[in-house]
Amino acid sequence: MPPVARAPPVPAEEVILPALPYPVARLVDTALVGELTVVGPGGRPITYPMIPILWGERIYMTSSALDSSKVAHIKANPRVSFSVTSAEATGHMSGRVTIQCDARVSENDLHLDWERLIQGWSKKDPSVRAMFASRLAFPLLLERILIELTPRKAWYWPDGNTEKLPQITVAAEVAR
Repeated sequence: MPPVARAPPVPAEEVILPALPYPVARLVDTALVGELTVVGPGGRPITYPMIPILWGERIYMTSSALDSSKVAHIKANPRVSFSVTSAEATGHMSGRVTIQCDARVSENDLHLDWERLIQGWSKKDPSVRAMFASRLAFPLLLERILIELTPRKAWYWPDGNTEKLPQITVAAEVAR
């Protein structure tokens, strides 16, 4: 039998995927609040309610400079998780998600660094615009530390039922 002619191999094209799948990104973007879990003293998890602001491939949040405990925990161990688990936080969306992230605390200006997020933040909390407009009256309140989360792995339950197996996504940059 004569050998079968085979086509030459086609070079594979690498496709860059977003760090978060679209439904997960929508859930984070819609959430008014989520849970940031950091590693505290002795490896104990500590969870803080935070307002997530999705911008590009990253999740941002701010913390008052007056409340630096979570920032100290992140600086000591930048491995964190961010979860959206409350139906009240997402309104009409039913999904739930937990995202494993690497966190970075910005060392930039406490007054200016977070201002690029004001539009996204004010969509979730309209009072931020008024507070920002009168920032001279509230200088300490508006000293904000910017926290940047880089998603690494996400566990997503589309219907919100965490008794079922989640859809798991590894961020493209991590999967390489």
